[in-house]
Amino acid sequence: MLVVEDDPAMRDLLTEELSDAGYTVEAAPTAAAGLELARVTRFDLIITDLRMPEMDGFDLIRGVMQLPEPPHVVMITAFASIETAIRAVKLGAYDYIAKPFEIEELLLVADKAFGERALRHKVARLQREVEERFGIDNIIAKSGAMRDVVSLVQRIAGSTASVLVTGESGTGKELIARAIHYNSPRANGPFVGVNLAAVPEGLIESELFGHKRGAFTDARADKPGLFVEADAGTIFLDEIGELALPLQAKLLRVLQEHEVRPLGATRNQRVDVRIVAATNRNLETMLADGSFREDLYYRLNVIHLDLPPLRARPEDVLPLAEHVLLQLGARQNPPRRMRMSPEAQRLMLAYNWPGNVRELMNVLERGVALCQGELIADDDLPTHVREKRPADFLGAAVARRMTLAELEREFIERVLEDEAGNKTRAAQRLGLDRKTLYRKLDEYARARGEISAPAQAPPASGETE
Repeated sequence: MLVVEDDPAMRDLLTEELSDAGYTVEAAPTAAAGLELARVTRFDLIITDLRMPEMDGFDLIRGVMQLPEPPHVVMITAFASIETAIRAVKLGAYDYIAKPFEIEELLLVADKAFGERALRHKVARLQREVEERFGIDNIIAKSGAMRDVVSLVQRIAGSTASVLVTGESGTGKELIARAIHYNSPRANGPFVGVNLAAVPEGLIESELFGHKRGAFTDARADKPGLFVEADAGTIFLDEIGELALPLQAKLLRVLQEHEVRPLGATRNQRVDVRIVAATNRNLETMLADGSFREDLYYRLNVIHLDLPPLRARPEDVLPLAEHVLLQLGARQNPPRRMRMSPEAQRLMLAYNWPGNVRELMNVLERGVALCQGELIADDDLPTHVREKRPADFLGAAVARRMTLAELEREFIERVLEDEAGNKTRAAQRLGLDRKTLYRKLDEYARARGEISAPAQAPPASGETE
């Protein structure tokens, strides 16, 4: 902290007492000197006298408030008055102490100022961490399907339009909803999420729209509701397909009127909320059987994001695993740089991931807990992952938008790998003669820039490799 006081005796007394209390203290004899120090040193707190020659405490506050990260300022003066205090606070002072005072009073104010400043820094750090965690760049998207999703998130983040996110359980629908929020102009507003499937049907209306005291038997106090909590921000309605028809009608009214009426209230309350809804159910099928309102569906489905299952984007499996292992390793005590063995990676790629990204995270958390050191081996993976169930190869190829030539190439290379590089056996499995297989492999190698020479002839008939 910095003490600014023109009286040498008072300056020395404050410096000594505050130093004895454990603070790192510097001192300045004038406001001008204090301001110069504040410009080159990052102080957390400045304690300043009011009446000083040439430049007074008010001038110091004005100058300090122009700094990139201004410290708290506590003003001390013998000229105590309400007007002086109000003026100091309006200029940006944190607090005000009138002479004469006990040193314990000053220490109490200083402790309070440091505590509040530390809390502000913590909130700012957490805000940065949240923005980094849910930043668009933090979404793992190596596959074409996920790159399309990320591109759409970037384009719609600045909009206020409602968004419907669909996809199987565990594909990361809430992550996408948070990315939309934290990359939008509403990022400084609240993000409020609710899993509608987890709330009893009789309580959903109260949870969403709030209630007044006495509205029902257990309503002992007013409750604002999640829409009011999300005002100026985003509300994430997960499992929207579980909402009963009567509540669908009330939700539709909120989307149309931008107002909510708590249970037991006599008037509506205005809310400014962006809605992101999500479901793993087929809402179009529910439209057909009458279990989901068509008008609500079109209100929610202004922008549609469909998240592909993990089995349909195998290019994302290992990058996702590396990202998760980086986070898991950082949480260890001491931190570890976790990685997977080649065999563990092969098993991860071969597995079908019915539980999608959520299952992948659980498998890796188990692997980190079981492995010795920093390398996750194949026997650290669960039995069902080690069973090497074949993935949906054609489904993955469709999701990756592969051409027929790309599909043929990947199939040939996988068969050759499965035959441990034996081209004769691979040709037999593929139903190709060896010359055709050699020609295709040479074409693939040239396309990768691995060879430039003409294709070599296959071994003479009867030879094996």
